[in-house]
Amino acid sequence: MMLYKEPAPIKDKENPFESMMSRFNIAAEVLGLDEETYNVLKSPSRQVIVNVPVTMDDGKVRVFEGFRVMHSNILGPSKGGIRYAPDVFLDEVKALAAWMTWKCAVVDIPYGGAKGGIICDPYSMSAGEIERLTRAYTNSLIDIFGPDRDIPAPDMGTGPREMAWLMDEYSKTRGSTEHAVVTGKPLVLGGSLGRVEATGRGVMVSAMAAMEKLGMDPNKSTAAIQGFGNVGAWAAKLMAERGVKILGISDVSGAYWNDNGIDIEEAIEYKNAHNGRLEGYKGAEGMDPDELLTSKVDVLIPAAVEDVITIHNVDKIQARLIVEGANGPTSYKADNIINEKGIMVVPDILANSGGVTVSYFEWVQNRMGFKWTLDRVNGRAERIMNEAFERVYAASQKYNVPMRIAAYIVAIDKVAMTYKYRGGF
Repeated sequence: MMLYKEPAPIKDKENPFESMMSRFNIAAEVLGLDEETYNVLKSPSRQVIVNVPVTMDDGKVRVFEGFRVMHSNILGPSKGGIRYAPDVFLDEVKALAAWMTWKCAVVDIPYGGAKGGIICDPYSMSAGEIERLTRAYTNSLIDIFGPDRDIPAPDMGTGPREMAWLMDEYSKTRGSTEHAVVTGKPLVLGGSLGRVEATGRGVMVSAMAAMEKLGMDPNKSTAAIQGFGNVGAWAAKLMAERGVKILGISDVSGAYWNDNGIDIEEAIEYKNAHNGRLEGYKGAEGMDPDELLTSKVDVLIPAAVEDVITIHNVDKIQARLIVEGANGPTSYKADNIINEKGIMVVPDILANSGGVTVSYFEWVQNRMGFKWTLDRVNGRAERIMNEAFERVYAASQKYNVPMRIAAYIVAIDKVAMTYKYRGGF
């Protein structure tokens, strides 16, 4: 009989929660945060671990481990996605929940941060198995979720389908339809126009604002997009529409490069026709995915997963501007080298907050029982993103710190002031 042995940590991979806290500590020191507020803001307010039994298609019952971390509800109900992945773990979920707190504060919307996850491989499961898993997970957390308490959303491995199941299961227990319990739903179930492209649009808006500060002409600038999923593809499409030449893109199947610029519309059509993958795409030449990150472009957009820019490759990065479409794509240890190289970084908690901004719009529309037009959604989202960028940029200049630390300063200051106005714990 083999005994379970806890796996050793990967030595060259940073703990995401520790990376978040390293930046939090720098910003807290700049702000002169008092000890009480520091201790309240650094720790999640609640962490829940659940075992979720699911009857699989073969009739056997399999038990999945799930998490839900509520980092803060100081600004309002906690808000955050649910991740289905075989390698999701508690510290990752804690970090993502904290990032959501700072993300909501940066764009000045009345949410705290949360995140959920289930250890599973959704790509090896049938639709029926995923539905039963989603409904069972919802029932396990039925006293946690709620339009005024904790509002889930899609993340890696989940989408509108799973959010529809979650909303339906929650509604059954309440005896009424509760659209506002979840965001990222299908349009017919109260989803918002503009939500699908919202995160990518926010990345584009952030990139354009940063390029203006750096004196970069979009029509004379080049970019590479690492990660051509929903966020990366929309960011590429919207930036290309504004004149930026996209030279490189990548996904799980590999990286692709064209010196003359990639036809993004064509690449998206190809991906959609081939199970969401670029494998076999003929509009560009294949290249080493690692080389995409260090390619000679003006703008680099990491829009895939955590820790792709590390101390092992940061010294080779040639871009003048990094706009983080993914959560945590740059490790803490790489920050100093990026700063020494004079590269501006629009950090994740600012650059990819377009998604939660439009999720907030969805929640507002659900509670009003009224739908906004696409132009209104996009116009308000772009205004919020531009205002947030200017706040962060002003803090960067005021405190003479990089944009990443400035974003944390803006966010922590807002949450700390709200905590004090509310009278503490």
